[in-house]
Amino acid sequence: MSQSSQKVEPPALAAVPPATEPAAAPPNWRVRGILAIIVLGAIGFGAKMWYHSTHYVETENAYVAGHVTPVSSRIAGVVTRVLVEDNQIIKAGDVIAELDPADQHVRVEQIQAQIASAEQQVLQAEAQVAQTRAQALAANAQVAQSQAQLVRANQDAERFSQLYSSTMKAVSKAEVDAANASRAGATADLAARRGNVEAAQAQIVAAGAARDVVKAQIKVLQTQLKDAKQQLAYNSIVAPVGGRLGKRSVEVGARVQPGQQLAAIVQDDVWVTANFKETQLAGLKPGQEVKVAIDALAKQHLTGRVDSFSPASGNQFALLPADNATGNFTKIVQRVPVKITLRPEDVKHLNGRLVPGMSAMVEVEITQAMPATTTAAR
Repeated sequence: MSQSSQKVEPPALAAVPPATEPAAAPPNWRVRGILAIIVLGAIGFGAKMWYHSTHYVETENAYVAGHVTPVSSRIAGVVTRVLVEDNQIIKAGDVIAELDPADQHVRVEQIQAQIASAEQQVLQAEAQVAQTRAQALAANAQVAQSQAQLVRANQDAERFSQLYSSTMKAVSKAEVDAANASRAGATADLAARRGNVEAAQAQIVAAGAARDVVKAQIKVLQTQLKDAKQQLAYNSIVAPVGGRLGKRSVEVGARVQPGQQLAAIVQDDVWVTANFKETQLAGLKPGQEVKVAIDALAKQHLTGRVDSFSPASGNQFALLPADNATGNFTKIVQRVPVKITLRPEDVKHLNGRLVPGMSAMVEVEITQAMPATTTAAR
């Protein structure tokens, strides 16, 4: 048998195991734990945000405020001395600067000289009053003398008229006429003496009036002298309040005018003005405790209390408030300033680091229990 005719049997195939499904991978507990933590964290953060939004109101639109008192001159003058430096702590009444007092000194001396001259005029007027009173006394004496002479002249005239009648001619007609003439002369002399008395009394009144006029002028001059001395005192520019000096613009040799601001004094009493949205005011009440954070003092957490609310929104106090009566109206949530007072011990502890103008953030828990004292006061 030939080799080609021989049948070649195929080799036996290797045994193939039957197909089976792949086994399930074991769960990754680490990934599940991370996902659970993330979900729980999100739920906790959302719950915290919900609780915070329903129990607290806060704003970053808050600033430290305080009393800033301007210092100005009350008179015009040239600065001769400046006795303070920038940021210096001063007390009320301390001298800040001095002006040249030469003009006021001249004014004071001029008025004093006018007063001295008026006082001499008063002395002269009083002497004239005394002289006219003496003349009035002499005139009264002369009136009394004239009255006595008139009585005698009347008696003589009556006596001579009785002695010269149709039945008796004991005296001559010339003697009767002389007695009548003497009586007429005595009457006229008495009238003249009385006129002198009236003139003397009028002179007394006139002299007294002149004296009173001079005395009134003295009072006017004394008032002017008082004003001149006040003007002289105004050459010393003093601090109206105590605090820290800032914005000093006065220098030696400068000429200042009345009302010109030379410096500013910042008092130690400060507070926070927080501009809350009008939608946040429903839960705010005076006396509530406030947490205050100052941007410049990140590690300092202050505590304050709601003191009062502004009588109008900030827009109403603007120089050009918006006119909502126009047709182009857009509703905008308004801001209302709220005054928040700070604890004096906290302000004192900062030792002048808390100054007006600093930015702050305030937070108020609107569900807090009100203090008993505040509730009783309300």
